[in-house]
Amino acid sequence: MSRKKKGKKMSSGLNKKLWIIENQSERSKTAYAKLEPMLKAAGFIFDEADPELVVTIGGDGTLLSAMHQYEEQLDRIRFVGVHTGHLGFYTDFMADELEKLVEGLCHEKPEQAVRYPLLRVEVKHDGKTTLHYALNESILRRTSQTMVCNVHISDELFEKFRGDGLAISTPTGSTAYNKSIGGAVMHPQVEAMQLAEIASLNNIVFRTLSAPMIVAKKDSIRLCPEKADDYSLTIDQLNFHYEDVTSVDYSLDGASIAFANCAHTPFWERVRTAFIGDGVE
Repeated sequence: MSRKKKGKKMSSGLNKKLWIIENQSERSKTAYAKLEPMLKAAGFIFDEADPELVVTIGGDGTLLSAMHQYEEQLDRIRFVGVHTGHLGFYTDFMADELEKLVEGLCHEKPEQAVRYPLLRVEVKHDGKTTLHYALNESILRRTSQTMVCNVHISDELFEKFRGDGLAISTPTGSTAYNKSIGGAVMHPQVEAMQLAEIASLNNIVFRTLSAPMIVAKKDSIRLCPEKADDYSLTIDQLNFHYEDVTSVDYSLDGASIAFANCAHTPFWERVRTAFIGDGVE
């Protein structure tokens, strides 16, 4: 009796659980309508509750929203972004590269994922502690008056800040709001966070460092604001209002976000494209 010869197993998305999140633009909706049947035909299983892969269609804001949606599952999810607007820092594919995306997802391997560090933000308020994670940055400011805040580095008082607010960013977040307020651009492999002042008061009476600070991973940052009830805390694109904030602690505790390594754009290439353009001679 003859036996059937085993053929080479074709690469597919078989048994990979996936979910797609798109924004509400027409270009994103059009891309979604094309991508969904392509992924199903490739054998991917659509699972919103427990995906291995999350594909976002839109821009960096869409990917940030997806990260926070799955914040409790980041240890087992890999992300990949399709940009339907301007080139983003977290999106690797254009809307006209959907076939390339599907092929890349079929071949991608979890152990080759690219990881970016997350900022741990611990807020003490009203006798409670609330924990957040940020991919880009966290900003503490007052909404009505000058913010007065003691800044501690690894439990040592560094300065008393007076101004509009303080921004603490990750290396990848260094290209976002941090850059617009004069912070340095940092490569994601630099294990550090950055503290930048927002419109600080510096005169004969009040003094701050008045320069961005690169704080090593081994250290922590603690902000202890004066008692007030109008503090605004930003975590990426999310805003929170807490009463009786006694301290906000920042650290890099090892938590990270994973990106599927199927067409990852090098960081400095992203920076050049986003801020300088491709016409460099």
